[in-house]
Amino acid sequence: MNEQVSVGIDVATAGVRAFAVRGGSVLATASASLPAPVRAGGGRSEQDPSAWWPAVGSVLNGVTAALPGRGTEVSAVAIAATSGTIVGVDAAGEPVTPALMYDDRRGADYNAKAVELGARRWRKLGSGVSPTAALGRIAWLAEHTEAVAVRHTPEMIAAKLTGHPVAADWSHALKSGYDPLAEEWPTEVFAGLGVPDGMLPPVVAPTSVLGEISVPVAGLPAGCLVVAGMTDGCAGQLAAGAVEPGRFVGILGTTYVLKGVTETLVPDPTGVMYSHRHPDGWWLPGGAANTGGESVSDSLRLAELDAAAAARGPAEVVAFPLRRKGERFPFAHGDAEGFVLGSPVDEVELHRARLEGVAFLERLALDHLRRLGVPIREPLLAAGGGSKSPLWTQIRATVNGLGLQVAAQAETGYGAALLAAAGCTSGGLRAACKGMPVGSLVEPSSGESAAMLASYQRFCRELRARGWIDDELFTVAAG
Repeated sequence: MNEQVSVGIDVATAGVRAFAVRGGSVLATASASLPAPVRAGGGRSEQDPSAWWPAVGSVLNGVTAALPGRGTEVSAVAIAATSGTIVGVDAAGEPVTPALMYDDRRGADYNAKAVELGARRWRKLGSGVSPTAALGRIAWLAEHTEAVAVRHTPEMIAAKLTGHPVAADWSHALKSGYDPLAEEWPTEVFAGLGVPDGMLPPVVAPTSVLGEISVPVAGLPAGCLVVAGMTDGCAGQLAAGAVEPGRFVGILGTTYVLKGVTETLVPDPTGVMYSHRHPDGWWLPGGAANTGGESVSDSLRLAELDAAAAARGPAEVVAFPLRRKGERFPFAHGDAEGFVLGSPVDEVELHRARLEGVAFLERLALDHLRRLGVPIREPLLAAGGGSKSPLWTQIRATVNGLGLQVAAQAETGYGAALLAAAGCTSGGLRAACKGMPVGSLVEPSSGESAAMLASYQRFCRELRARGWIDDELFTVAAG
């Protein structure tokens, strides 16, 4: 068990949070807010990058001041941030543009061209280039601004800590176009888009040491290592316990996300899943749905409805509780819309059907992995706000036919602290994760399994009838 103190910094859209961790136990946390992004016409989504460092300094001072006893000094720090947020900088590394956020769409046309320019490369990776990928925003900055280089959020913070420019980690660089299989930037793509090589930072593996703090800063001592982190989603996955091959976590927040670990890259011909690279060279496949916790967000009586739905048992109706148009995982269809098969007798049955519908989507995501040959170790890990509902967790376990282990600590900052610890631990990430707390285990309900399976198959038949899933996935799901 690692007994050194490490700090993980989570730079999210609305704020910054830090975790101080030793041996898997959280010693202290601190948080600070950030100004809301400015979203305007033309797909613009911007934030002032000069606000990041004061907020980071505040949480670092707060978390280090809360450490117990004298002599409790931080050995390493790592940063996790939103995936795809970039800043144009000058030769000194200072911002000359606003931060273009992960959902900024000014690079959409460039990304469409990048799909063609890098078609062979993307096929090998089994992934595509989305309209909001940071790759296109880099090309937009090259054409429309005076920026001489591009940096992701963690590089900006790490440079403040070390006093010098640092490399990007290959997790934050992924949506900027970095090829984690060849371990290189797609120079042919950027050349075709008119982006000079010098605009792109060097790239290293997460947990690599980027430098060290030369003089005390924000409560961190001189000699403290600055370690390469990962994106917020990847750091959250590690925090939930999905660290080794076969381990997967279903994160049920506003939307549903499935992430896990495989020994080798698993290309997805359907394009609904993409893979980050694990710090140890393995792969982190995953996908994000448009369906999830927002399916019940209109109710102010969730606890009451949960209790009534638990007493009622499985719903007679089947729901796909998609609140918006279009789905992206585990199938992609721009015209997909939510539906209810049958007429609920009351709001309790509708509530239960919605919970089951999200569980059906999770099962379909697991079946999609199975058809790609991905092994899934039991139990399935669970995280996110929806996992706090005992009923929903029980339904998910029963639908999946797998034990569901609710993560004890799935915060992004906690995962970043584990990455920091791995940078100064001889055993790497697995050794740093040995002291992680283990969450509660929920087993499938044998009394409801048959009803849940019948409803899941009905759910899948409807998806196939609407042309949203193909025959191969339906066969795997129905089997």
